[in-house]
Amino acid sequence: MKTYTTVQGDMWDSIAHAQLGDTAHTDKLMNANLRYREIYIFPAGIVLNLPEPEARAGSPLPPWKGAAMG
Repeated sequence: MKTYTTVQGDMWDSIAHAQLGDTAHTDKLMNANLRYREIYIFPAGIVLNLPEPEARAGSPLPPWKGAAMG
């Protein structure tokens, strides 16, 4: 499992966006690190477990491009 070490001022949603690619993964990040769930703004030096983001369903292409490709 990958980890991330916080820097002063990190927040759950900013970590999810930067490390997992989308703030939609915030709940998964929090669930993987329940012992820190009470923290809103992190101090530096906390090591968090990074869950694997699930692949999104459907095509990774935008709708207009997917239609053009067939």
